[in-house]
Amino acid sequence: MSDAPVIGVLALQGDVREHVAALAGAGADARPVRRREELEAVDGLVIPGGESTTISKLADIFELREPIDKRIAAGMPVYGSCAGMIMLATEVLDGRPDQRGFDGIEMTVRRNAFGRQVDSFEAPVEITGVAGEPFHAVFIRAPWVERVGADVEVLGTVTDGPAAGRIVAVRQGNLLATSFHPELTGDLRVHRYFVELVRAA
Repeated sequence: MSDAPVIGVLALQGDVREHVAALAGAGADARPVRRREELEAVDGLVIPGGESTTISKLADIFELREPIDKRIAAGMPVYGSCAGMIMLATEVLDGRPDQRGFDGIEMTVRRNAFGRQVDSFEAPVEITGVAGEPFHAVFIRAPWVERVGADVEVLGTVTDGPAAGRIVAVRQGNLLATSFHPELTGDLRVHRYFVELVRAA
């Protein structure tokens, strides 16, 4: 019998397949989550990149908002990348008025902070708790964190270029968020970090 934690990827919109593959490579039993009963069967959840306003609407349509809120409140580990970071924030700047997240991490996030799709870029990011060389981070219409609460640990900032010093990786308890897309790099270290967080929980 496998001791692999069961980790779901919220499969409403975005790069679901890439996260499932990365989680499986990092030692998890990974599966897409679209329904309440699928959510109930997982030990942890990834909210992928995509379009945060679309994910917000679909969470309501698929009746997943309240169940996810309850699981987060009960301590389920959740990792949000890019749009997933926006969905986990308690405050979003430049979002749409009807956009609602899961209010998990006490932070202020600026949506599309680095610019539009054409302003996508890659940069090295050192991440606390992730050993080895700086992570090669891919930013696509990415947010950044403008403010964190007292209980939020800053794990990574951009080290050079025009965005130097911007916060792009944070953790609060069992909740983890990055503004970049580790599932697109082939580097599994962030996913391994989250798998271990789920295992410990």
